[in-house]
Amino acid sequence: MKLSTRSRYGTRMLLDMAQHYKQGPVHLGDIARRQHISLKYLEQIIIPLKKAHYVESVRGPKGGHLLAKPPEHITVGEIVALLEDGTNLVGCTGQAELCERSQNCPTRLIWREAAQAMFGRLQTITLANLLERANGGNGQELHEIITATGATSGDSHS
Repeated sequence: MKLSTRSRYGTRMLLDMAQHYKQGPVHLGDIARRQHISLKYLEQIIIPLKKAHYVESVRGPKGGHLLAKPPEHITVGEIVALLEDGTNLVGCTGQAELCERSQNCPTRLIWREAAQAMFGRLQTITLANLLERANGGNGQELHEIITATGATSGDSHS
């Protein structure tokens, strides 16, 4: 299974905002530069995050974007579910009518269980938890930690 760049980049964007949480609004251009993500793509990803009240915009010369909630109140599961349009790995687990085999399909059950396990775990990890891991004993920079997560998905710019 592979998460979309939308949820991976959205998580990285919010994590970057979390890193600067007490410093005030952050410009998307700065996030794009730090995270090596296209500014245009971040401008698209931020729209549902603002609508869902995870991000606020501040206008003016010292404006930018900031988290609408403290980092300890935003989970990776919430971010991924929002940006992936739900928690289902396959459509039939959320809408049985999408497949005529749904009622008697043994694989449908395993996809549901896998999604529950994955999102159950992601729901336990907050942005604050990720920051704590990044600031932990190994001395790696936050940027290195969050960009390294993409190495397993086959995309070096996760």
